[in-house]
Amino acid sequence: MTLIAQLPSKYECVTRTADKDDHTLAGEAFPPATNLIALVAAFEEKAVAYCYWKSRRRVDRALAGLTDLDLLVAKNDRQRAIEILHRRAFKYWPDAPRRDHPSLLSFFGYDDSDGRINHIHIHFQLVAGHSLIRNFRLPIEERILARSVPHPILPIRVLDPTDEMLLLIIRANLDMSRSDPIALRHWNELEQKYVDALTDLAPTVDRAELRDRAGELFSLDLADAIADRLRAICEGKRPSGLRRAISGELSAFRMYGQVEASVRVTWRSALWVASGLNKHSLGAPRLPRRRVFGGALIALVGLDGSGKSTLLREVRCWLVHDVDVVTCYFGTGDGEASLVFRPVKALSRLVARIIKTRPKGASHGAVSDKPPGLGYSVLFAVWATAVALDKWRKLVVTQRAINRGFIVVTDRYPQNEIAEFNDGPLLHRLPRCPAWLRRFEASIYDLAQRASPDLVIKLVVGPETVAMREPQMIKSIIDQRIAWLGELKFPQARIASIDATRPLGEVHREAKREIWSVL
Repeated sequence: MTLIAQLPSKYECVTRTADKDDHTLAGEAFPPATNLIALVAAFEEKAVAYCYWKSRRRVDRALAGLTDLDLLVAKNDRQRAIEILHRRAFKYWPDAPRRDHPSLLSFFGYDDSDGRINHIHIHFQLVAGHSLIRNFRLPIEERILARSVPHPILPIRVLDPTDEMLLLIIRANLDMSRSDPIALRHWNELEQKYVDALTDLAPTVDRAELRDRAGELFSLDLADAIADRLRAICEGKRPSGLRRAISGELSAFRMYGQVEASVRVTWRSALWVASGLNKHSLGAPRLPRRRVFGGALIALVGLDGSGKSTLLREVRCWLVHDVDVVTCYFGTGDGEASLVFRPVKALSRLVARIIKTRPKGASHGAVSDKPPGLGYSVLFAVWATAVALDKWRKLVVTQRAINRGFIVVTDRYPQNEIAEFNDGPLLHRLPRCPAWLRRFEASIYDLAQRASPDLVIKLVVGPETVAMREPQMIKSIIDQRIAWLGELKFPQARIASIDATRPLGEVHREAKREIWSVL
């Protein structure tokens, strides 16, 4: 079993589907995201030819950052558009190679006003087809952009209604494929999405004009068939039935031939299924979907009861829908342990029931002033060695995940700056511990120092908060550990200290801002 959990049950959050926003209540208001409004305004100011090219039923949600914002941009304006995105602090974030498309660029932007990551797709070609391989190009981009119109309410350009109707009919036929596992999984929702969009739009579209627009792409016979779909849609019928004809006439604009496309679809579908199983069951840092350049390691540190686990859950839920993120627990409490450490951990619970008083140096329970005896020393040496091995294994797996482009967020992190503080070496507490065993333990904590996090978030709380959340911890040790937390340097990492006594929303917002700055 993997030591890094990508979707562990204890960190569950609501899973977002591509079409979740279509189930919101009609008439619900979606305030636009400030960074998206600024981006669109910059496109207008710099005369970048663009428009939102999906259904206008969803443009308010897209502009609010609740779903992807799909913008068609003229090829000639590509460089200016990319420069504007960078100036507006949007970060280029490609899909995994198996899902990337040469005519599409993905950018993420962080909206500090609501703490949301906004996802923008910049399209330089109109493509449609299977979710895992957009195989068909619609070579009418320039005409589509030339006919785009301002939205009647929102500050963004959208498709002309007739062009929107044409694209919806084409996409309804090409995107709805039973061989597409993503479409098949959400078949009813996807079909209803197209039906609702087409039904709303149909009364505003003239049949003759739709036939002329279809004639720009297809033969007259197919253009007539597409125009006839307008009447069928007004009568409440499905828009499908033209897939074979449309794909046949677009065969010259395919990315891959039929045989190669079938092979690629089969392979990508298998990878998609394997990736989903891994994501929801195994949690291994493999089969990435959207990686970070160079990976990233973020460590959350603080005293027990400072809110590390809660923040970890929030950060994972915030990132997991858009990027590849894994979580790791470096402590010895209730988090996931390695196979080596698991039996030792279970045995320690049994020993704790037998040994009521702990020797000097312990932080919880009844502590005496006496140094550890021989029996306790042997048991503690076994414990400390198992803890070190557990941390070593997790450090190795964590580094592999980072090298593969994953974001790794850890609850706690090994340190060798302050021996008595959280997640530091343990064997120094035993006066008669063999020197070779101490060297072995020290080498693992030295590795943690060399494999330093990119960002360390210190959650700072007062003694009252810790005492309330951890009533078994000794007060003098609480005060000392609060001081030690401030002294921790992590020399190679960026440090962000956050006052965790503030309202939870403010703490999470500040943590997200710090994390976004290192991605």
